Amino acid sequence: MATDASGGLAQTAAVKLSEMGERTKQLGTAIQDPERQRRIILVIVCVALLLDNMLYMVIVPIVPDYLARLESESERAHVTHNSSNSTHYQAQKENFDVQIGVLFASKAILQLLVNPFTGTFIDRVGYDIPLLIGLSIMFVSTCIFAFAENYATLFVARSLQGLGSAFADTSGIAMIADKFTEEAERSRALGIALAFISFGSLAAPPFGGVLYEFVGKRVPFIVLACVCLADGILCLTVLKPFSNRTRENMLVGTPIYKLMIDPYIAVVAGALTTCNIPLAFLEPTIANWMEETMDSSQWEIGLTWLPAFFPHILGVYITVKLAAQYPHLQWFYGALGMVIIGASSCIVPACKNFEQLIIPLCGICFGIALVDTALLPTLAFLVDVRHVSVYGSVYAIADISYCVAYALGPIMAGKIVHDLGFVQLNLGMGLVNVLYAPALLLLRNVCLMKPSHSERNMLLEEGATGLYDTIRMEERLSKKHGYSTSGNCVPIDENGTFAGQSRSFSEEETSEPECI
Repeated sequence: MATDASGGLAQTAAVKLSEMGERTKQLGTAIQDPERQRRIILVIVCVALLLDNMLYMVIVPIVPDYLARLESESERAHVTHNSSNSTHYQAQKENFDVQIGVLFASKAILQLLVNPFTGTFIDRVGYDIPLLIGLSIMFVSTCIFAFAENYATLFVARSLQGLGSAFADTSGIAMIADKFTEEAERSRALGIALAFISFGSLAAPPFGGVLYEFVGKRVPFIVLACVCLADGILCLTVLKPFSNRTRENMLVGTPIYKLMIDPYIAVVAGALTTCNIPLAFLEPTIANWMEETMDSSQWEIGLTWLPAFFPHILGVYITVKLAAQYPHLQWFYGALGMVIIGASSCIVPACKNFEQLIIPLCGICFGIALVDTALLPTLAFLVDVRHVSVYGSVYAIADISYCVAYALGPIMAGKIVHDLGFVQLNLGMGLVNVLYAPALLLLRNVCLMKPSHSERNMLLEEGATGLYDTIRMEERLSKKHGYSTSGNCVPIDENGTFAGQSRSFSEEETSEPECI
């Protein structure tokens, strides 16, 4: 009886193991499906962007209060010292705001310095390895934040986060542009990524504030570290970044310095910097202004930016829909967004209470959504038509544009308010945005550009040299002649090249004009 029972258990276990093996095999097959893999890649990138922006903003309600407590404890420990020590600690107190500003800006400053090199590195090795490197550095940075107990350690953690962001953000956005080649799909995917960026930035302060208040400083960072670790494992599983198969025949991207001097890319980069200046300069100054002019409570200050998440999502949605129907007006959507940002910035100082303040802040975030959603796909299109279709360096330029605003904000905004006033700060930011909007007129004819004679087109003219180029050639031919390749077999040898004779195609045959 015992032998029969043990035999039955063994047979049941074998069946279960067989079923698990079959499911694992099915899961592996599903992951390798190109369409599903693109969706999984989008999820990985969106989670990475969410984490980066949550870590960027989660310290806003935590670190100033935590450092103030450390300073108070230090002062109490030295109350018996002489007057010279008292003068020393008074000087430290006066420099406290400067230290906080430098700490907040250190992430953007290091990211700004590193981005030119990470863009080139991404162009050389592909998008997956830099994404994994970025996630790994962000994980280490988050763990340091959790256990840091002094200013120096917090500064190291914040700077490390900038290094991780330079890898993760740039490679993630570039990977989306590379995987979603159709303009409508690319705009939609980048819009989803921007929604995650917005949610991370706006939801992080209340998330961090609540957990810090009730369970301590470490818990918010430990939660983010666990999510970062899970995203890194998913990246390893799906992307398999250490496989060299996809990097053997990589195109050589245009050097970043050549992209920087491209007038169209320069106009877009300037718009991305200008439109983010109000947000970057208001974040470190609006809390004190609300306390002084509105006598706002702490919960109102903590929730200042949260309502703006919804108009930001609305702006992304509207821009994606309009871009699908009227792709030649991308420049107009960006210009309109800058005008809305400028008008909203000018209205902020006129607000008398919390409810009134929500309206212009929502307008600023709505306008930023219009600019970002319209112009980020434009960068990829400009690279496609004027350079080589490798996106690491061009999105490094976009990241540099954001970092310029967020590096200057925490350092300069407080001094401008002190010397000129909060009203003048907002009027200046609004005027800059309105005056820059006409510069986007230079982009109005971008949709008429034809793809340049890039390296990929040269490869296609000489005959496809890989499976990807073979498929792209067949897709272009099918679109030109009006038939589908779904039921046709392409003769490909074991190396992924045409088994038959190569045919030369002209630029007009292999490239079709697209609008953004």
